[in-house]
Amino acid sequence: MEHKRRTIIIVDDINYCLQTVRGRLKEDYRVYTAQKAEELFELLETVEPELILLDIAIPVTDGFEIIKQLKNDTKYQHIPVIFLSAKSDKESITKGMSLGAIDFITKPFRNTALIECIENHLDPERYDAIKPVIMAIDDNPSMLRSMKSVLCDEYKVYTLTEPLTLNEVLKKVTPDLFLLDCLMPEITGFDLVSVIRSILRHKETPIMFLTSEGTSDYVHTAQSLGSAGFIVKPVDGELLKQKVKAALTNYMTLRLTHYM
Repeated sequence: MEHKRRTIIIVDDINYCLQTVRGRLKEDYRVYTAQKAEELFELLETVEPELILLDIAIPVTDGFEIIKQLKNDTKYQHIPVIFLSAKSDKESITKGMSLGAIDFITKPFRNTALIECIENHLDPERYDAIKPVIMAIDDNPSMLRSMKSVLCDEYKVYTLTEPLTLNEVLKKVTPDLFLLDCLMPEITGFDLVSVIRSILRHKETPIMFLTSEGTSDYVHTAQSLGSAGFIVKPVDGELLKQKVKAALTNYMTLRLTHYM
C-alpha cells in the first residue's frame, strides 16, 4: 500500500483476537491494542488514532458504552469507530450504527474484507466514492438546493426537478434512498413509487416523502406504500438528517443481515 502508516487502536478483551487482527494490519498500519475501556482511554492520552476497531462483548464496560463515551467527549468524538464483533443479530448492528459507528464487521471475517472496509473509511477520495447516494425529487429548485446543502457533507445528493425523466436518470445513478415531494404538477410522489419499485434493484430501497400537506390521509397513503419516513415542509435541517440517517441505517442493517 502506498500510504503513510496510519494509526489504528484495536479494543478486544480476548488477547488471541487482538493479536490475530494486529497481525493482519501491522504491516500497513501502526497498531495499538487495548483489552478494556480503561486501557483505551489511557492510550488516547498519548496516541491519536485515525480509527478504532471495537469489540462489543467486553466485560464491565462493553463496546456500546465505550462508543457512547467516545462520542460524548469532544476530544474523541471525531475518531471513526468500526465495530468488529461476533454479534451478528439485527439489534446489535442497528444499535452500533445508531450510536455513531461508521461500519460493522462480523467475526469471523475475511482478511480482504477487513482491509477493504478500513481503506474505504481512511482514504478520503475512496470514502467519497462510497458515500450513500440520495436522489431528491421536487419541482421546487430552491427546496432541492436547501436539502442538498444540508445533506451533502455525508451523502452524495442528486436532485431532479422533472420527475418524468426518473427512469432515464436511474440508468446512470443507483440511489440508496429517495426523497420524494408528494405534490408535483406532472406526477405525484406517491405515483413515482410504482416507477421506482418496478426496477428490481430498488424493490426495497427506502423512500421518504416531503410535503406541505401533513394530513392524516397523506400519512396513511405514505405508510401504505412502505414509506421510510414522512417530513412536513418547511423542512428542518436537523430533523431531515436524523430521519435520513435512521432510514439508511435500517436499510443497511437489513442488507447486512440478509447476506450473512
